[in-house]
Amino acid sequence: MSVAILNGVTVQAFVEDEEAFKKCINEYFKDLDVNGDGVLSRSELRKGFDSLLAVGNDAGNTKEEMSSLYDIVFEKFDSDHSGTVDLEEFRSEMKEIMLAVARGIGNSPIQVALGNDSFLMKAVQHEAS
Repeated sequence: MSVAILNGVTVQAFVEDEEAFKKCINEYFKDLDVNGDGVLSRSELRKGFDSLLAVGNDAGNTKEEMSSLYDIVFEKFDSDHSGTVDLEEFRSEMKEIMLAVARGIGNSPIQVALGNDSFLMKAVQHEAS
């Protein structure tokens, strides 16, 4: 974990650098695709979000509430309703999420603790390069 200073422009610039963002997304997707079949199952996506969010009963949520949340998230990612999430669906949804984060942060710099492999840390590293 590292402390970094970033703003919405940092995140937006990273997402708009198509080559850098695509490379990052491809790496994350490959890590999530445990069985290597080129798509993410419901359980693969859930496992990824479990590690990213580190939430659950510690946050006061029941198993049923968390299951419902993950179902909603999966349905959002699975835009073609095929029952799996392919790389393009994953990339598209992550782009929307990151742009929403950028809008939420705004133009004022904030200091935040980030995981070394997080999407936001990748944005900070992109800006520094």
